[in-house]
Amino acid sequence: MFLKNAWYVAAWDHEIDASLKQIIVLNEKICIYRNSLGEVIALEDACPHRKLPLSKGRLKGDHLECGYHGLTFDCAGKCVWAPGTGRIPSNANVQAYPCHEKYGLVWIWMGNPALADPTEIFEIEHWGDPAWGVNRGDAMELQCNYLLMCDNLLDPTHVAWVHQSSFAQDAAKDTPLRISKTEDGIIVHRWMMDVEPAPFYKKVIGFSGNCDRLQHYEVRYPSHALIRAVFTPAGTGGVDGPLHDDVFIMDSLNFMTPVSEGETRYYWFQLRNIRPDDAALSAMMTEDVQHAFEEDRAVLAEVQKGMSNKRTPHIDLPIDGGQLRFRRRLEAMIAEERAVDQKMQG
Repeated sequence: MFLKNAWYVAAWDHEIDASLKQIIVLNEKICIYRNSLGEVIALEDACPHRKLPLSKGRLKGDHLECGYHGLTFDCAGKCVWAPGTGRIPSNANVQAYPCHEKYGLVWIWMGNPALADPTEIFEIEHWGDPAWGVNRGDAMELQCNYLLMCDNLLDPTHVAWVHQSSFAQDAAKDTPLRISKTEDGIIVHRWMMDVEPAPFYKKVIGFSGNCDRLQHYEVRYPSHALIRAVFTPAGTGGVDGPLHDDVFIMDSLNFMTPVSEGETRYYWFQLRNIRPDDAALSAMMTEDVQHAFEEDRAVLAEVQKGMSNKRTPHIDLPIDGGQLRFRRRLEAMIAEERAVDQKMQG
């Protein structure tokens, strides 16, 4: 089940050019390309005549020509030419999907085009701030349902076992979690006080000795996450802590695009409050984070198999509270959306 009236990431902006490409979002095949003005165009990838993918056709200026019988479509999906008598059937059109570019990403709206509002796209604090550095990696193909990755990003505890060489520390095993509901998602968070920094962060923080560490795991509907890591010298953290001048903050942005019920395309990048122009640091962070995400990918592929073919019921633990709240609310949103659509169509 997917929420349709929402923005999803379709691609990195550099992945889309004047050539025709097929992408799949929410089980829908989409032909995506740039027109002569550089605008991103996304059309249903099936000619209405015999359903040849339009991505197998060709561009003629800003018009898209089907490779089978030459039906030609404009950027809004309207058929402007068809072979035969010259009369174009009134239903010879394809769906057009609203797109918007932000943060180096191409966003696509999968629901009612009249409801597409780019101001509703996930807002990222510190984006474009010259004092903050950025590192990013290629999109990852996950062999799991997108909700399993959302679960993972509402689960600070898993780092103690899955990421032992990077994000793990003993305090992550049993320090109590706090769960907060927001208008657009769920936050699972905790401060771990006076602990040794995790291996990955030891390489980047600007102080020695123990730290106070914040794990802030936030997922917003339908499937966008902010993971904020804060490391400050021991005694300066906590809910009301003053934070030290040497505090290290890393915001990890994560966008899960459902391809199908069992496949997800995962886009990510990080923002950090130190050494914004240090290319070597960016490269090191990208490599290490990519390694950690590969650990997640391997685990979640097996979880997908296990949950899809379980012989006995799975169980939930207290640490799953954030995930369960997120899933329940999203399921209600999807049901409400479907009910409204059915009423409007009736």
